[in-house]
Amino acid sequence: MIEAGIFAGDVVIVDKGLNGKVDDIVVAEVDGAYTLKYLKKDRNGYYLVAGNSKYPEFHPQEELKIF
Repeated sequence: MIEAGIFAGDVVIVDKGLNGKVDDIVVAEVDGAYTLKYLKKDRNGYYLVAGNSKYPEFHPQEELKIF
């Protein structure tokens, strides 16, 4: 998430009382693994985008949960 200003070793505080919306940075469980990414949506559904252009988009193969 370096392009979002979040670097290795940073502490992220998450407000679980808020609902993630498209373009928000969210904590997600995608196919059983937790990650911190931007939430996006297209005609095929929701997917995740890293805050580092070196990484590809994450399209869930089975399940996507937003926390």
